[in-house]
Amino acid sequence: MNRTQDLWRWSARDLSSAYRRKDVSPVDALQACLERLESVNPLINAVVSRDDEASRAAAEASERRWRDGTPLSALDGVPLTVKDNIPVRGLPATWGSRLYADFVPDRDELPVDRLRAAGAVIVGKTNVPEFTLQGYTDNRVFGPTRNPWDLDLTPGGSSGGAVAAVASGIGPLAIGTDGGGSIRRPSSHTGLVGLKPSVGRVARCDGFPAILLNCEVIGPIARTVDDVVMAMEIMAVSDPRDPLSARYADRPFAVGPATNCRILYVETFGDAPVDPEIRASVALAADRLAELGHRVEQAGRFTLVDAVNEKVWPVISQAGLAWLLERHPGWMGQISAGLEPLAEAGRSFSATAFVGALDTIAEASRALSELFQDYDLILTPSAAALPWPARDIFPPTIDGCDVGPRGHAVFTAFANAAGLPAINLPSAPSRAGLPIGFQLVGPQGADPLLCTVARGYEEAHPWADRWPSLPPDGVPGASFA
Repeated sequence: MNRTQDLWRWSARDLSSAYRRKDVSPVDALQACLERLESVNPLINAVVSRDDEASRAAAEASERRWRDGTPLSALDGVPLTVKDNIPVRGLPATWGSRLYADFVPDRDELPVDRLRAAGAVIVGKTNVPEFTLQGYTDNRVFGPTRNPWDLDLTPGGSSGGAVAAVASGIGPLAIGTDGGGSIRRPSSHTGLVGLKPSVGRVARCDGFPAILLNCEVIGPIARTVDDVVMAMEIMAVSDPRDPLSARYADRPFAVGPATNCRILYVETFGDAPVDPEIRASVALAADRLAELGHRVEQAGRFTLVDAVNEKVWPVISQAGLAWLLERHPGWMGQISAGLEPLAEAGRSFSATAFVGALDTIAEASRALSELFQDYDLILTPSAAALPWPARDIFPPTIDGCDVGPRGHAVFTAFANAAGLPAINLPSAPSRAGLPIGFQLVGPQGADPLLCTVARGYEEAHPWADRWPSLPPDGVPGASFA
């Protein structure tokens, strides 16, 4: 690799090792990422705010620490981006909304604070759909984010800017949120690893209002499992300001040795349509896991979590939006037109409907807990559809069947409702070269086990050298070979 020009291709692990050997410096790595940003961001619109002076100062401080042999962590000097619904001190945090267009927080949300204290270099903030409630990435403040693999298509959402940044080489790591699949599905659309941690595994405070209650968590996105683990080792620490993290007190994030698991392979949920190419790709991933020694058993008709998709997501997301907008008198006409009916619907839900949604979550959680007595992990597609046009909110049909706004997202929300950890891994691409991913879901607290299994799969079927072609590399949308 060229020492400076190609540093934007390096993983966080490789950069850290090179810093330790003094082969390259954090200043070099940041400069390479900033030059890459200048080159590709006008095409994909992934990063929406930045402070180059602050990031360069952080990189220079890191360079001095590595030179003196006193790095703050393995991530010291590693460039990363942060999703725009996560407050970062001194940078705008718009949440994709005109209602927050002028908001600049004076403190970091806790996981960002920990990454900053570990020496990570924040390159900028990444684009989101308004209030991070939709599965694509576009808003009235910054416009649409585009998929580096095909600029006509969406990278998904709501962490669309985050995955586009990593997939295009703007930084090896991104920090996103996952409230109903918002890390896993975009990662599947861009060929990345994305971890949704267990609820409480990454302690939170000083963030935006929790309109999705405890369904939303913060997690890392990267090209490799090792990079995801590096970020979790920093972020996954309990804190008394987040009572949900108490169960992980004195439990550092540690990935163990390879182990064989009992995996339940679920091809689809109920009668939900799935793109045939995704079905074939995930079936191949199931076979490959079996070849690695895991006991993979295919489920029959699987309806255990259907009620979560039907009853929980609409009530919690729409009621949460309505509750948030009560803080903003005069919001009508200020938010995306597609969100206005959702907010009105949220205002109309009764208290009994909300309690019913919570009861559905409790029932699903109990059923899943029983399921995990017989299986260690669940394997499903991460998304039911391939990426669709960048300005469309959702694909209207899947495999010839009409679907609604969440038709592409049927596989992910149950893990959020039950607080379970889940990880997306790249699988075989579509015929057109578009990335496809599958998810592994485990019981609460099984985050390290997921990373262990994921690392074994990655070692047998690596993907980190797969890059989209973007100017100046080549023509946009080269195949995911």
